[in-house]
Amino acid sequence: MAARPGTTQNARMQPTVVRVARLADPAGPADGVRVLVERLWPRGTARTAVVLDGWYRGLAPSDELRTWYGHDPERFAEFAERYRAELREPDRLAALQRLRELAAGGPVTLLTASGSPSISQAAVLAAVLTGD
Repeated sequence: MAARPGTTQNARMQPTVVRVARLADPAGPADGVRVLVERLWPRGTARTAVVLDGWYRGLAPSDELRTWYGHDPERFAEFAERYRAELREPDRLAALQRLRELAAGGPVTLLTASGSPSISQAAVLAAVLTGD
């Protein structure tokens, strides 16, 4: 597709909007598509009690990585590096591509059960999707 005269390709591209929120947070109009990125359904959460458009459990960190990390803030940088490596595995690339396509169509909110969303797998995944 050719760019219109006087515009650049970057000027026409919409930025990818990816938010991170807790599964327990109420849905809002800016959320767009709400996707859970946990391997297991969070204990104590009724499936009918949340607004959810998809569940990408295949994009969650491996059990070994999740257990090692334990949401220790001092381990977050290494966790993020290891998790990014896991996201490059062939079986995860297809799911990641589907999530990229969703994000290209409008806002996406990645949901986590973590009490600290800013140091969760959802935060790492959001950075991957936005190119950070």
